[in-house]
Amino acid sequence: MPRLRRMLILTLATFGSSYLVLCVAMFALQRSLLYPAPKGTPPLAEGDGFSRLPLEGGLYVDLFHLPAPPGAPTVVHFHGNGEQVLTQMGLGTLMQARGLGFLTVEYPGYGASPGRPTEEGIYAAADAALAWLRAKGVTAEQTVLSGRSLGTGVAVEMARRGHGSRVMLVSPYTSIPDLGATAFPFLPVRLLARDWYDTASKAAAVKLPVLIIHGEEDTLIPVDMGRRLGTLFPQAVLETVAGAGHNDVLEDAGKVYRHRMASFALGEP
Repeated sequence: MPRLRRMLILTLATFGSSYLVLCVAMFALQRSLLYPAPKGTPPLAEGDGFSRLPLEGGLYVDLFHLPAPPGAPTVVHFHGNGEQVLTQMGLGTLMQARGLGFLTVEYPGYGASPGRPTEEGIYAAADAALAWLRAKGVTAEQTVLSGRSLGTGVAVEMARRGHGSRVMLVSPYTSIPDLGATAFPFLPVRLLARDWYDTASKAAAVKLPVLIIHGEEDTLIPVDMGRRLGTLFPQAVLETVAGAGHNDVLEDAGKVYRHRMASFALGEP
């Protein structure tokens, strides 16, 4: 019996130590998982819609801006965690063709922008981009906030701060800890999470019209998260896309849901 007891204690100690090491590793590495920033992007030359926006601490982020026709809204889009400003040009061109303006901002540590991405750092870049847009005469009432995947949390935080008149969310999540718990149910994700993007807790405070688009076959962010958010925003319209996953929900040949976003931005229900 003493030998069995020692073996049991040793087994539990080994398991506990391994679990602790796993938790420490997850705490240390989580931002590299959350922000898989594309590498190797050369510095963008100013012009043709691109400009550089200075931030505090000597940092900067790149912007891509297509001005709106007089009096028309501008869509301000926050991209997903595996994207960058350069990959948003097609969406911007479509919005421009529909009579809208378009602005997208890079995240610190993404593209050619220096620094490391964090929740607060991305919010600061988004705030600075919206202030830049205001300086060009675009009011909050003329601003439609848009986000995809990671960027949905940014769009909702900007809406909570009073920046826009409408919100469009493509493949949104309730919070990063909720999302982490679905991927790592054996870890205390809420104790380990450094960046929360807690959209669910902010939704009730966002009284603006909200359009939610979510692929029904999304294996990265479950469609049930989009459905739940549809019940939490006071003025939400939820549209699920049959057969679409996470990375192809806006990529159909006819660009149906990109046009749906443009119509919503122009004031349709």
